[in-house]
Amino acid sequence: MSFGFLGIQFGWGLQMANMSPIYKYLGASDAQIPLLWLAAPLTGLIVQPIIGAMSDRTWGPLGRRRPYFLVGAILSSLALVLMPNCSALWMAAGLLWILDASINVSMEPFRAFVADKSPVKQQGTGFAMQSFFIGVGAVVAGMLPWILKNWFNVSSDTSAGNTIPPNVKISFYVGAAAFLGAVLWTVFTTREYPPEDVDAFRRQKSANNGPGHFAGEIVSALREMPRTMKQLALVQFFTWLGLFCMWLHFSNAVPVLFGSSDPTTEPFKRGAEWAGVCYAVKDGVTFVAAFGLMVLSRTMARRRIHGVCLALGGLGLLAVGFIHGEENKNFLLLALALGGVAWASILSMPYAILAGVLPTARMGLYMGIFNFFIVLPEILAALTFGPLVKNFLCGNLVHAVMAGGVCMLIAAVLAQFVDEKPASV
Repeated sequence: MSFGFLGIQFGWGLQMANMSPIYKYLGASDAQIPLLWLAAPLTGLIVQPIIGAMSDRTWGPLGRRRPYFLVGAILSSLALVLMPNCSALWMAAGLLWILDASINVSMEPFRAFVADKSPVKQQGTGFAMQSFFIGVGAVVAGMLPWILKNWFNVSSDTSAGNTIPPNVKISFYVGAAAFLGAVLWTVFTTREYPPEDVDAFRRQKSANNGPGHFAGEIVSALREMPRTMKQLALVQFFTWLGLFCMWLHFSNAVPVLFGSSDPTTEPFKRGAEWAGVCYAVKDGVTFVAAFGLMVLSRTMARRRIHGVCLALGGLGLLAVGFIHGEENKNFLLLALALGGVAWASILSMPYAILAGVLPTARMGLYMGIFNFFIVLPEILAALTFGPLVKNFLCGNLVHAVMAGGVCMLIAAVLAQFVDEKPASV
């Protein structure tokens, strides 16, 4: 069920580790980068609830969720091939929009897919398995530019007519193939169970189609949102505000720690590559931690697990501010490793808690709506972090990463107040 997430994370991992440096290679300033990232949250805000509602009402030869996996994977792979060939900022920003929309089409139904096919007591394990495959995919994706340069002697030179380094380009091509291949594996090796009365299901679908009905259903679902989901929404808000601080600035903060913010210098390139290695370590810890979460989720309250993991991630981001110089770069691996523990929980525990309280007929819709509380803080960050970093943090990208740690510590505290349905039900 979850193997396709390995491919999806190839797309996310390449994007998260490389888009900020790509924007700088194309001439963006540090203040512009948050706005250039705005495509990602805006796309998720629009696409995920619509795809969730549509997948709740779909039934065909490939089932309910799998058609969306497949279409999203094809479009995402095409966008990954085109992305490193951009020659202007507007092209990269436009392709990021297309890439994010396509990834969201594949990703959102995967959450509902596991909830559809797993009993409540196994949902913690199911979502932790997603974390495992996400970690595996992200490890390889994050390290690909570094591996290609250091193991296969693929150049990272941008002076020979290459706007984007060749090792980054090839990484995106490999990622496109991995994305499509992994999702195809899930599509063709799993099955979904049809509604008990397929004819009645199709009549209801036909009667309730149309943009107006979808909009009304989203409003109705928001009004009837379970209490647990409201509590988790606040946790998600601060969690993803912290994560967006990291994604926006870590890849460009590491070169600063290495001694340069100039993308034409070797220290900047080494720093950007090392940031990718740090992301890979984070994601390596994620898939190892996923096994621990599978065990803990059977005996320990999931909100407790989530709070501890978020606190570790927050401390890791705060620690970045106390690491100075390229000679201390290995401590950055440790800082992001703590982030990997948090990431394993972020990808599994909230969904395991949520799946136990949602009505099955609206599972896809509510999973899509839950994404609101991921993308709203990202939109807030994209619109405000540029001026905040420039005017209040004096342009210090390291302090911007540390601010993300503070947000995650707040989320860790809020997680302890979530009402949780027992996993044994």
